[in-house]
Amino acid sequence: MGKRAFIIHCWGGLPSSNWYFWLGKKLEEKGYVVSIPEMPDTENPKMGPWLKKLSEIIGDVDKDCYFVGHSLGCIAIMRYLETLSKNKRVGGAVLVAGFSNDLGLKEIKSFFKSPFQWEKIKSHCNFVAINSDNDPFVPLSEGHILSNKLGAKLIKRHNMEHFSGGLKELPIALDALLEMNDNIKTE
Repeated sequence: MGKRAFIIHCWGGLPSSNWYFWLGKKLEEKGYVVSIPEMPDTENPKMGPWLKKLSEIIGDVDKDCYFVGHSLGCIAIMRYLETLSKNKRVGGAVLVAGFSNDLGLKEIKSFFKSPFQWEKIKSHCNFVAINSDNDPFVPLSEGHILSNKLGAKLIKRHNMEHFSGGLKELPIALDALLEMNDNIKTE
């Protein structure tokens, strides 16, 4: 089937938002088949429809399947990985501005009705977490939690806020995914 990459946007985002299209084009140039789906009801996200959408577009996963999530897109990816059977491995996941709890926001509580199954999530792939030291929504400490719980390589960026607001390129996410591809664990 070849290498596939799924870029999952943030709450309120669209496939054309931020750096998603740029990253998709760069990955296509490297031979990936890229999907940047428009997630359901992005302004009022609910976990059920987001997981259903991911299941529909992804199909069967294997070691050539990669994920890049931004903010709530990271949560959707982790929740999706929880649904995979024990023997399934994917190439990896890059979590940009990812977090581990509802951050006190009632609008995303449906994604946090149950605790994360960290060991199960971790069993499916390697992770890279990319967080900023001045994100107004996601404290840098959340990147440390992802690093601790998932064994994620944590990449800290200075003054990148929430990796949004007109940011049209994110080379560190591209580099992280390509490096991950070069270092796939076979288990």
